[in-house]
Amino acid sequence: MADTIHEPEKLLTPSEVAAIFRVDPKTVTRWAKVGKLSSIRTLGGHRRFREAEVQALLTQAREQG
Repeated sequence: MADTIHEPEKLLTPSEVAAIFRVDPKTVTRWAKVGKLSSIRTLGGHRRFREAEVQALLTQAREQG
């Protein structure tokens, strides 16, 4: 049996998420604070967002119009 290689999860910066949604990076940080989008903190205290979750939120936003 072959071992399954798991690719590391792609993480996005607040600026990258902001560009996807066409909003200000501070808006993305606010979303994280209110729980609309979960974030991971780096050792330096910076927020990172899971690409899969960001894409799911984008899909949801498009469906709601």
